[in-house]
Formats: sequence, structure tokens, C-alpha cells
Amino acid sequence: MSKREKSGARGSLAIGSNPERNRLHNRRVVLDLVRSQGHIGRTEIARRAHLTPQAVTNIVDELVAENLLIELGRLRSGRGQPPIQFAVNPDGPMTAGIEIAADHIVIVLLDLSGSVRAQSVRPVANTSPTHILADLRLAVDELRQSVPGIAVNLLGVGVVMPGPFEIDGMSSVGPATLPGWTGLDTKALVAEAIGEPVEIENDATAAAVGERLYGAGQAFSSFGYVYFGVGLGLGIIQEGRPLRGSHGNAGEIGHFVVTPRNRPALYGPEGNLERFVSLYALREKLSAAGITATDVDDLQALHDAHNPVLLDWIAEAADYLAPTVAALENLLDPQTIIFGGALPDSVIDALIAALDPMPVSVATRRARTAPRVMRGQTGQLTAALGAAALPMLETVTPRLHLAPGLSAAS
Repeated sequence: MSKREKSGARGSLAIGSNPERNRLHNRRVVLDLVRSQGHIGRTEIARRAHLTPQAVTNIVDELVAENLLIELGRLRSGRGQPPIQFAVNPDGPMTAGIEIAADHIVIVLLDLSGSVRAQSVRPVANTSPTHILADLRLAVDELRQSVPGIAVNLLGVGVVMPGPFEIDGMSSVGPATLPGWTGLDTKALVAEAIGEPVEIENDATAAAVGERLYGAGQAFSSFGYVYFGVGLGLGIIQEGRPLRGSHGNAGEIGHFVVTPRNRPALYGPEGNLERFVSLYALREKLSAAGITATDVDDLQALHDAHNPVLLDWIAEAADYLAPTVAALENLLDPQTIIFGGALPDSVIDALIAALDPMPVSVATRRARTAPRVMRGQTGQLTAALGAAALPMLETVTPRLHLAPGLSAAS
């Protein structure tokens, strides 16, 4: 692994800063360090985070009082008084992540260690604001009550939806967008419906954050995440941070018009990448052949049976994706491109295999240790995991949300 590729590995921890004005950042550093190590003492926290022992004592005591950390007791090692160990409280405050897609809603509850404590995947036929908002609070409350033995207290709720956001002529049309949501104060409406603080994000960006925190992206500081929702999007992680753009619409590759390598080019709305490379495009192709595929299990069964319609879609999608990946590599210079989302792992693997031969780009280097394209590890929960991470960024994760003037250690 190159020095640059190593810089994003899980073992790379942000360091703290002793001035009081950076106290919020220091809290994140301490929490992230405790979470990454499983358990650790105050002295070791101070050494690794480059904080004074007194600063660490104050922060740890504060986090214990807030139920974010728990004391485990003393670790027996060597001479002298064994250090008291601390860990994140698995039964402390949690975060909820909600993905509202064109055909389903995914909800997850995460504890501060990043463990999924409860999850729900619900198909939906009506994604209008009235219908979705009426159901959300009940769905979240049901999930909170499903965690045995504790009353779940939420730090906040992250909600992700397909973009683009508030673009005339784009956000209100297309198979992957949500009709009726344009012009609404979505954050305020969802917060009122659920009764909790809410953060809103583009689904592909949230999926990239989820993969960065919990999946294959842990090994990289800069990567692109091609997200197969009903439509197609790109999440971008650059030097450990999500790249959102000025209005949250960075990565709307579904609206690219690209020339496929082995098929005739189409231009205008019908030539958009999303019309060929998306779950919607695949279902449309299957429907024309009299085949209904409503979920991941249906698609897995079709792939296991070597269904010719599915195999033809894989070949066609690869013809569009190969030049797209090369263009993204030339534009972003990522360490790798990760594919993931609402497709079975086996279909994503077949899609990646069908990309060969890949066009030459700046990523064509003999010294590569990571593949140019790889499959993500967080599956259908990816976007919801990223959504649940949104309220956690302010609390736990300095690498993705740093104080001004501070950067992740390499």
C-alpha cells in the first residue's frame, strides 16, 4: 500500500488541540480514539491524541456524565497502579438513519460504537410527503422499542433522499426522484414529524460516508462511491471529508450524457447515464420481458439462474460505466472507485468484471495496490448507515468534520 493509500487507514487518528476554543474537536478526537481502540485509559488517550492529561481527564469525565463513555475498570499490566479503562457506552445515546428512496424506506439505529442495533427495510408505493411524513415517526418509534432492555435516546436523525436538490427541470422529473418534495423545507418537516433533530443529505453522499466509516472505504482517504439506488449517484470522499458542492448536488452522475464504448450514443434526456445504468433501468428491461423484480432477493435469484435479460443489462451497463469510471478518475484522482447500493453483491461483482478492458486514465499506474474499481461492504444499508452517521459527525468523527485549521493525521 502506498504512503498516500495508507493515510486513510482506520489506524490513522486525528490529533487534538489544547486551546479551549477547540474543545468540541477534542471531544470528537477522544470519542473517536476510544471507539477505535475498544477500550483505553486516560494516559494513553493523552499520548495518542497529543492532549494534556488534565484536558483528557476533563473531557472523559464530561463524556461519562453524558452517558457517552463507560468505565470498565482497571487493566492489569506490569507494575504500578493499573490504568482505568474507558469504552463507548453501547447502551448510551444512538443515532437513527433513514433512507427515503423512490420505492423503499430503510431505517437503522446505530450505537456510538457503530454497531447496528436495529434495522428495517420497507417497500413503499407512495412517496408523497403526506404519506411518508405520516409514517416516519411510527416507524422510528417501533425501531427504538425493538432494542431490548433499554430506552433508546437519540442524538439525532439523519435523512437521505435522492437528488438533485432544487434544480428546475431536474429534481421534479425522472424515475429516481421523489415527486412532490420540491420547494418544501424538508428538514423542518421531517424534524417536526419525528420529533428529533434532523440532518438532510443526498443519498449517494451519505452512502459514501457510510462506506467510509463502516466498509471498504475505511482503507482510503479519497475515493468515489458509485451508488446504485433506483437511480445512479456518486458520493465523493476527498481527504476524509465528503465533497457536497455548493447546494449538496455534487456527484449527480445519473444526469451525465456519455458515449458507451460498444453501443450507439444517445443524446438529450434519453441519453442520460441513469437511463441505462440504474436499478430503474434494469427493472424496466426485465418488465419488458415479463419479469418482475421487486427486491434484492429477486435479482439474486435471476443472477443465480443466469437470466439472459439481467446478463444483457450487465453488459450494457458496463459499456456506459467503463468510460464514466475513467472520466471520474481523471477528474477526481481517487485512490479507488467503489460500487455499491441496492444491487446484490454478485451482480455488482459481475458488473465490475464486465468493465474490462478499462480505458486508460490517470489511475492506470503500475504501482497500484488497490483495484481501480471494487465492491463496497455495507450492502443495502449503506445510505442509511451514512444517514445515521450524519448526527454522529458532530459528536464522534473528527476525520469527516474537522475544526478549522485542523487536519487528519497521515
